[in-house]
Amino acid sequence: MGMMRRSMLFVPANDERKIRKVLDIKPDSVIFDLEDSVPVEEKENARNFLLKILKEMEFKNIEVCVRINSIYTIEGLKDIIALTSLDNVNCIVIPKAEGDLSFIHKITGKNLMGIIETPKGITKIEEIARSEGIVAITWGPADLALSIGGNIEAYESNIFIRTLIPIVASAYGIDAIDKVYFNVEDIEGFKKECYEAKKLGYVGKTLIHPNQVNLANEIFKPTKEEIEWAKKIVDIYQEYYKKGKGAIKIEGKLIDYVHYKLAKKILEKIREE
Repeated sequence: MGMMRRSMLFVPANDERKIRKVLDIKPDSVIFDLEDSVPVEEKENARNFLLKILKEMEFKNIEVCVRINSIYTIEGLKDIIALTSLDNVNCIVIPKAEGDLSFIHKITGKNLMGIIETPKGITKIEEIARSEGIVAITWGPADLALSIGGNIEAYESNIFIRTLIPIVASAYGIDAIDKVYFNVEDIEGFKKECYEAKKLGYVGKTLIHPNQVNLANEIFKPTKEEIEWAKKIVDIYQEYYKKGKGAIKIEGKLIDYVHYKLAKKILEKIREE
């Protein structure tokens, strides 16, 4: 398994105060944004500023990601070329992903995360998940609703799309990251959405406010009960497996190799903290 991505905090790439503050907030990942939070006329300045400041800063135990502009625009291509020179950028986040993204990994050598936020992105989601270098996928209901001509609230609560992301991510061995929760004042609503996402198989959440970081880290961390159960499954299963048994009963529940793998995943997460 790779690193944990319980909290992935978006930060505008043209805001020096917020960029420097990331070191104190300590999300699992930071996503410096060159796309939505930067006006069109400021794209060049934001890119140059981000390149300069990232060369000066050291991010210990924080995955550094950059959301580039659309890969179908000049600005997006300039972003890709610029990021090849930055050693401390770990991951490139691609908005409106709509197909195989392997070429970006081949050019930059960086990990990739695709954002599913268009109709074509939904239909090509497996192609995106199979891309060389991809480590995670997430989704954006606002852009998705806009591009379809639908209602944002209806897409935010759409169980088909919300379930599709972790299913595909799991099928291709990458992380499923849940969407942004925009109402930063509604802490209870945010917590509820995190718990729902965790139950669906998401490993973390994209965030837009520092106050959401600790909550996401806590909720997406395996619970004490989950850890104890995982240890029990791993220990007993390994013992029985040596005796040639592939399925066993633990406390009245049938446990097989799939449960064993899930239990090992939980314990690996703990070791990475």
